[in-house]
Amino acid sequence: MTNSLSPSLARRIALAAQGFGRPRPAVVGTRQLNAAIERAEVLQIDSVNVFERSHYLPLFARLGAYDKQALDRLTFRPGRYIEYWGHEATVMPVESWPLFRWRMDAFRARSLTDPDSWANANGPFLDWLRCELADKGPLAASEIEHDANRRTGPWWGWSDVKIGLETLFRWGEIVSAGRSGFERRYALATQILPQSILDRDVSRGDAIRELVRKGAAAHGVGTLDDIADYFRLPLADAKTAVAELEDAGDLVPVTVPGWMRGTQPRQAWLASTARRPRSITADALLSPFDPVVWARPRAERLFGFHYRIEIYTPKHKRVHGYYVLPVLLDDTIAARVDLKNDRQAKTLRVQAAWLEPGAPTDTADRLAALITETARWQGADQVTVADRGTLSGGLASALRVAVRPDGDNSP
Repeated sequence: MTNSLSPSLARRIALAAQGFGRPRPAVVGTRQLNAAIERAEVLQIDSVNVFERSHYLPLFARLGAYDKQALDRLTFRPGRYIEYWGHEATVMPVESWPLFRWRMDAFRARSLTDPDSWANANGPFLDWLRCELADKGPLAASEIEHDANRRTGPWWGWSDVKIGLETLFRWGEIVSAGRSGFERRYALATQILPQSILDRDVSRGDAIRELVRKGAAAHGVGTLDDIADYFRLPLADAKTAVAELEDAGDLVPVTVPGWMRGTQPRQAWLASTARRPRSITADALLSPFDPVVWARPRAERLFGFHYRIEIYTPKHKRVHGYYVLPVLLDDTIAARVDLKNDRQAKTLRVQAAWLEPGAPTDTADRLAALITETARWQGADQVTVADRGTLSGGLASALRVAVRPDGDNSP
């Protein structure tokens, strides 16, 4: 018999699985950072820096203010964590890296079986890069001296050196040796990874089953699509793994009223280890790439929250703003705010603020406190609020600042 979870309980389970609802530590140190990262399994990396780079934000949402340099020391130096294509580009525990060998092999096979691929056309150049790293690594792409190390096309165009490094990175031959600023440094896997990781051989089936188990635990409760998406797994393989984990008692089949595919209820699974909190207390800004909302259909199912990031939308077509963050208050997405960190002026600019249906009556006051905490964390001396959005007036009043004319000066 399949159990039924109420939508509110499913929402609380999902948030608890991501570390929400726990008391915030008085001081955030290495132990708290490690626990939060390993609970989420991955931190998604994104280069947009208009407010703050995305991998810093999930930990701020769960733990409160912390030293970003402490996170850099943990994640951008060889040791406990490594970068790879987990969800998208992500930081993950180094023990998880062997679980993606099947993906590395697939990337390699796809390149080398295509006679028109860049890798097939540049085999000798890839060999040269391997030798260069063996002789001089770790190296950033900018440190490699070669005539091919020139960008082509517009500013985001990669040089052949960068393409080659990223190709070998996808294949698992080279790994991140940390970052300098935000620039990745590359090294041969044998130069960075411990022998125990290099020697660990996990079959595709076993690896995908373990990734499904981890993804289900990180979700708490989810559909097959949700669970597979956590590590971007092939749906057919994830379906097989879910059935195996259900047989083993690691996953429990459930339904959630309102979780539908067309007119039919959707099957979901509950991780056997999932907590079932009676309530969630949280005040958090969510990155667009936070696991709570990165799968937009799941966010809509869980919270009734329709969310699209608009950084690639022309300014005149944006609905809510350039870099919009959902605002989580307890177990509700109560608002969304478009933030810009004006570092030169030491000002956190609220470019727009929007109230969501069903938001608590104290949303403006709670968001004002959260914005004030965020400004301190970012080293901003002041906060401004632009006259854009249904919550801008209430937020400005709670912050005791004047509303300014619409200040969307984002790209």
